[in-house]
Amino acid sequence: MIELHNLKPSKGARRTRKRVGRGPGSGTGKTSGRGEKGQNSRSGGGVAPYFEGGQMPLQRRIPKRGFTPLTRREYQVVNVGDLTFVSGDVTPETLRAAGLVRSVKKPIKILGSGDATRAMSCSVHAVSASARNKIVKAGGSVSLLELTAEATQAGETSARDEEE
Repeated sequence: MIELHNLKPSKGARRTRKRVGRGPGSGTGKTSGRGEKGQNSRSGGGVAPYFEGGQMPLQRRIPKRGFTPLTRREYQVVNVGDLTFVSGDVTPETLRAAGLVRSVKKPIKILGSGDATRAMSCSVHAVSASARNKIVKAGGSVSLLELTAEATQAGETSARDEEE
């Protein structure tokens, strides 16, 4: 019966390590299994993992299209239909409290998916045209918060009212 005191690994599961460079009688003496000459016989030899033997490298073969603008601003998006979960006025702080955005420091944009079920006052950084129409039609108002370059980094906002 197998018990803890007589456990052993199955046959062939464990091998002794190969001791290279220990004389001609060991079978791996002199050149230590690296062959005679060449790039791989030298210390530090071998090719870089990305080297493809002189073939055109993958990085140069794949197509390169477009470019990434340095001034790109990523908005946290919230749909009009999700604003039913916010009680009172819609501000970055109330959206964060409702769990609809992750951070009050990043700019927030309201998109027009869903319906505005009640009148609400929205103060966010951007609003799509369809979202603005739905909020105003429900009796609410929209004011935009202005983000300057410094405020984007620090997460500060200043109010610029555009009542409609």
